[in-house]
Amino acid sequence: MSTPAPFQFLPLGAIIQAFIVGKTNIVQSFPKQADYVAHNGPFFGETIGRVANRVKNAKIDSLNNKSYTLAANNGVNHLHGGVKGWGKRIWDGPKPVGVKSIEGLSGELEGGESVEFTLKSEDGDEGYPGTVEASVVYTAGTQKTESGKTVNVLGIEYVVELVGEAEETAVNVTNHSYFNLSGQPTIEGTVVTLCSNQYLPVDDGGIPTGDPTAYKGVESKKEFTLGPEEPDIDDCFVVDPSTASKIPLDTRKSPLTKLVTAYHPETKIHLEVLSTEPAFQFYTGKYIDVVEVEGQAARGKRSGFCVEPSRYVNAVNEDKWRAQVLLKKGQTYASRVVYRGWSDE
Repeated sequence: MSTPAPFQFLPLGAIIQAFIVGKTNIVQSFPKQADYVAHNGPFFGETIGRVANRVKNAKIDSLNNKSYTLAANNGVNHLHGGVKGWGKRIWDGPKPVGVKSIEGLSGELEGGESVEFTLKSEDGDEGYPGTVEASVVYTAGTQKTESGKTVNVLGIEYVVELVGEAEETAVNVTNHSYFNLSGQPTIEGTVVTLCSNQYLPVDDGGIPTGDPTAYKGVESKKEFTLGPEEPDIDDCFVVDPSTASKIPLDTRKSPLTKLVTAYHPETKIHLEVLSTEPAFQFYTGKYIDVVEVEGQAARGKRSGFCVEPSRYVNAVNEDKWRAQVLLKKGQTYASRVVYRGWSDE
């Protein structure tokens, strides 16, 4: 029997359907693309756009000298690009594009291959101004640990350009994979380290209320363990608050930062998430609620955790953060993410 490919993708949402470490798929998924259409309320594996996370009151206060009303699909706020954001759209691809290098990755990538997905998002799509062309390039390969273990590596590069009539729009792209390293129904027992405990304090709707501050109970670069209920986290952590107003629209030349490391002592599976992005949403899966699908067991709360590298939440409506997401004609929005997964066994 042939060994399944370490990574599998779908045209729907340019979704990451599989990330295999040993014999374990460490991302939550469904067997078929049609299952995602019917059941993917949690956004398993989706490429999220045009703007990830939340926009306050489902309104962009000012672009092209006017305001724009978006879908209010998360209480009064707008979430993950709307009712049919990019994760619910069919992308063109996968198209082989030769092997892309993963800049900033220490160690040589072996057996690499790259595929591209593309999407045209028209002016007015989910309320956003301007037609944009988006691409996601996935580069998969392997590395070796010092002890000789095989590391499965996935590089992701996002590029978005504004075409058509509008002079400016807003963009913030991420991937919404849910990771489970335990091989069990929940993430209990997973040992996690965050690169920073600085986060954006938010109101009850998840909209930032001020500048980054320390998250109580989590220390930067210090391990903590996910229990059956706590810590219950769904917050945007900031890599370096001092750079908030200096983030380039294209972060690809920025160094890769190891945002999150995770390990499960029973499966001995490791995960690292690195990115050029200034922030990341860390979410412990409280609201997952998926029924049994084609013999695959139901998934409930804490059946996966998310690491969503991105720009600041609601940045388009905050003058001091706005440049992070403001895409104008002739500019390029871009970023890079790298996942590394391996087992000690």
